[in-house]
Amino acid sequence: MSSPKKPRLLAEERRRKILELVNVEERVTVADLVVRFDVSAVTARADLDALSRVGALVRSHGGAIGRFDPMQDYPLKFKETLHHAEKVRIGQAAAQMVRPNQTLILDSGSTTEQVARQIKAMKLKSLTVITNALNIAVQLADTPSVSLIMVGGILRHVSQSFVGPQAERMLQGLHADHFFLAVDGLDAASGPSTPDILEAQLNSVMIDVAREVTIVADASKFGRKSLSVIAPMEKIHRIITDSRISPEVAAAVREGGTELVIV
Repeated sequence: MSSPKKPRLLAEERRRKILELVNVEERVTVADLVVRFDVSAVTARADLDALSRVGALVRSHGGAIGRFDPMQDYPLKFKETLHHAEKVRIGQAAAQMVRPNQTLILDSGSTTEQVARQIKAMKLKSLTVITNALNIAVQLADTPSVSLIMVGGILRHVSQSFVGPQAERMLQGLHADHFFLAVDGLDAASGPSTPDILEAQLNSVMIDVAREVTIVADASKFGRKSLSVIAPMEKIHRIITDSRISPEVAAAVREGGTELVIV
């Protein structure tokens, strides 16, 4: 005679156990939760979404991780799994602002990669793209309508991007119509920030040589302060983010004079 099935956990108890699991293993997947708790994938995703909304964990593509530390530099491949759908929408909105014959700067990041993907799909004529990021260069290398300028320097393996004095000197001799900047932290008062000092310095030069500067950042970046401030908010013309941004933060950004686009 088969043993009776164990009763399913109530949602609150199950979510508490999910948090305990994340604290031990640092990340979980939807597939793992389906097996561990004998629930559907829909239920597992709903649990992770609920825990994410209260800030208990960070949703990633196919799962979740513990709380994101803005002072830590995470690998690019890992960042690509976070808030993926929001980054795609942000990339689409950013690409719609690009016009033929413009010169753009795209810095390193998973959100700017989505901008590059959308620009590639639009097949705009005679674009010039300046980048220090290997992932951006790979996206656009086979696009005949894009003239690609790769900024060299010291390779940061964690972000797959080039930084340092050589990169800064190369940029100082260039000019761009538009700079799309991805950030790790974004505070309405102190401005955008990143964990790496050299990355922040290079981003600052990019801002100086661009006529227009747009930050592309999902809503989770707001309220975070990373190690190195890139520039004051006065130098940022626009922020494109997703609909999870709080009304209070959105109001603070607009009161500071920065255009806010919510997608």
